[in-house]
Amino acid sequence: MATKKYTELTQMSVEELNSTLEETRTGYSKLKFDHSVRGLENPKRLTEVRRDIARLATEVRRREVDAMTAEEKAKRSRIRTRRK
Repeated sequence: MATKKYTELTQMSVEELNSTLEETRTGYSKLKFDHSVRGLENPKRLTEVRRDIARLATEVRRREVDAMTAEEKAKRSRIRTRRK
């Protein structure tokens, strides 16, 4: 079952995903700074934001892979098998 956040991400355009990713990354760095200087009321928020960043980056990468041609995907597969 897809989560609410995932369904929201799939409905966003690539430009919206990239802008949201950048905003979230800057917000995360501000949160880290605030946490190191004076502490946060809810330090668990750092983990939540970090996971949101991972969700966004994963969706962007999934769309990049979907947009690849068959040749690019085949080349990618060879690279992945060499790593194993």
